[in-house]
Amino acid sequence: MIRWGVIGCGRIAHRFMQGLKEVPGTEFTGAWSRRQETVDTFIEQYGGIGFESVEELLNNDIDAVYVATLPDSHHLYCILALIAGKHVLCEKPAALNLLTLESVLEVAKEKNLLFMEGMKPPFFPLYKKLKEYLETDPIGEVGYVRAGSSVADISPDHPNFSYDLAGGAVMGIGIYEAYLAVEWLGNTKQVQAMGRFGENKIDMFTIFQTEHEKGYGQFYCGFDLHGKGDALICGTLGNITIHKNWWNPAKATINYLDGRVMELDVPFTAGGLNYETAHFCELIKAGLTESPVITHEMSRQMIAMLDSARGIIGLKFKGE
Repeated sequence: MIRWGVIGCGRIAHRFMQGLKEVPGTEFTGAWSRRQETVDTFIEQYGGIGFESVEELLNNDIDAVYVATLPDSHHLYCILALIAGKHVLCEKPAALNLLTLESVLEVAKEKNLLFMEGMKPPFFPLYKKLKEYLETDPIGEVGYVRAGSSVADISPDHPNFSYDLAGGAVMGIGIYEAYLAVEWLGNTKQVQAMGRFGENKIDMFTIFQTEHEKGYGQFYCGFDLHGKGDALICGTLGNITIHKNWWNPAKATINYLDGRVMELDVPFTAGGLNYETAHFCELIKAGLTESPVITHEMSRQMIAMLDSARGIIGLKFKGE
């Protein structure tokens, strides 16, 4: 039985709990958050212990911690959990920037513990089915990826709008596009970006294009325009459309150069975070300290891409 503690009790923590219920061999011990009222609501809904401090939670008999706070504090709580001897699954982006991510990875290595960034798309049944299908009927060498999302109906009180909590379109949405780019095109060689800011000092809409080892990417992310939310992956023998919302993938269409069309429709359950959580638990059972799917190097590449984009548009957070 893998016993879990949760740090942060916001929206994503509730989705994590929805998924955890579907992962066999797991147990929820309790949670802590910076706001006591959110802890009380969380425990009332899911049971467990409402801890009065993060230290109290980490001193408890738990095996793993899900860090569900905002990006400004990810590295802080990850390091505290690792020092306390707990495996860590951290919500994306795994750290504020590459420098803070490296500090987390250093502690994870010293403690010989599992650390993984919670990047969910590759664990969804549709995505896994797509990868399996392409092994026998490929689209050739991939050289271009286009993706993005702009969500214009987010509540004004959403933490993505908070500069102090490291919000903004690049941090909140762009990390998904960074994953898709690195996954299909390899390491980043250069980044170009433009961004538009709101009164809240964070980027409300940003576009960035990238050059990689294998090709090029074009991406957008935003909070005040209604974007489509699909993804396009182009190879020499065909292309793939992962239909909206591509980061919660359920449908994909493969169009081949010879005219053939393949439709994939694989629904997901329990909100989708159950798949990455199950993967993480299997890694613990196997005694591994790094995911072969979301590797530490992939996390480095993703956050470095965001660092570059933010540097170009002029978005720096406190302490940077």
